[in-house]
Amino acid sequence: MKNSKITVTEDITLIFLHDYPADIRLIADIFKKIAEAGIDVDMISQASPNGQHASLSFTVFDEDFGKILGIVAELRNHNPELKIGVSSGNCKISVYNEEMKGTPGVAAAVFDAVSSANTDIRMITTSEVDISILVVKADVETAVAALHKHLA
Repeated sequence: MKNSKITVTEDITLIFLHDYPADIRLIADIFKKIAEAGIDVDMISQASPNGQHASLSFTVFDEDFGKILGIVAELRNHNPELKIGVSSGNCKISVYNEEMKGTPGVAAAVFDAVSSANTDIRMITTSEVDISILVVKADVETAVAALHKHLA
């Protein structure tokens, strides 16, 4: 898609929580504690609940790694069944274009581009005018080059 703006944000940590109770109050509590610690959350994605449990992923800047570990440890103390994963040193690539809204095939083009670069995708979030993908740092240059090539 012509006129798309592609940006890269480096030094991103991905936190993923698996098998937590599918309860919006718990999610609200998680993000309240994160906000009280002064941590900025960027990407958020929740998988559909599987019975009584769900999975939640979100990103923060690497500089907040220590603070987020403390919060996650506290969550685990209250929910021992919670499975936690953390991956730092990632990058977010965002493709933005006002014309995405109502245009079929934009996501297909973005995903085709990053797949042609064999990009290791860690997370995807979207809005009507933005597609953001979290990738390992080693894949940023080839993924961005592929996006420029395919979206030109």
